[in-house]
Amino acid sequence: MDIAQTSDAANIGRPVTLDRVKKVFKSRDGGETVAVTDTTQTIRGGEFVSIVGPSGCGKSTILRMIAGLIAPSEGSIVLAGETVTRPSSAIGIAFQRPVLLPWYTVKQNVALPAELEGRWSSKEIETRVERLLELVRLPALGTRFPSELSGGMQQRVAIARALVTEPEVLLMDEPFGALDALTREHLNEELLGIWERQRATVVFITHDIGEAVYLSDRVLVMSTRPGRVIADIPIDLPRPRRPEMRAADPYVQASMEIRALIPH
Repeated sequence: MDIAQTSDAANIGRPVTLDRVKKVFKSRDGGETVAVTDTTQTIRGGEFVSIVGPSGCGKSTILRMIAGLIAPSEGSIVLAGETVTRPSSAIGIAFQRPVLLPWYTVKQNVALPAELEGRWSSKEIETRVERLLELVRLPALGTRFPSELSGGMQQRVAIARALVTEPEVLLMDEPFGALDALTREHLNEELLGIWERQRATVVFITHDIGEAVYLSDRVLVMSTRPGRVIADIPIDLPRPRRPEMRAADPYVQASMEIRALIPH
């Protein structure tokens, strides 16, 4: 997937399948906590899927298992026919906070995953970083340090960093949760623009139901712990999305349906 290209059939991300996944965490005293259980789900290539649910229901645990950061206790996770057993450059991750290295410039932060991967020359990485900074609308800020940027700008840098290895799957764990409402809505638009060009498969975690509905093709609703998917809600909004769609009947109806399903 070439970051310089616009979306087409060659750019579609890869499918992710969770097959009867269960995750049990063990404590030092021998106790067990079942975080996720009996989860089977397929996310199609190039699809944008959000996961919502009550705090502690296992949303982030699912994301970490897809990323290969932790292994399922039972079941398997498959990316494009291959079982996920470890982190891969095919998967990019953006967390709630940007977690940028303060002593690195913007360009250096974005380049870091590609440099660690070791598959590209320094010239190729430089070109890729410049294109990504154009994509996230920060082309003139490559030599700045994170402390010189606003929170929203830092999060855009983190998204660029997640894309630098050309991932087929982009995992986002409440990436806008710490931002104010206006910045968050602005970055929703930025993210959709990037996704429409890249068409990676996106799994997006959020507590904001309206955000999930606006961004997604489908919204998965999880139960309380032990977490499992209790509803799969298709979002009947045309693409490209526009801010005025937040007042449309399909948006309002889907938001109300999801809100009613989330356990309190």
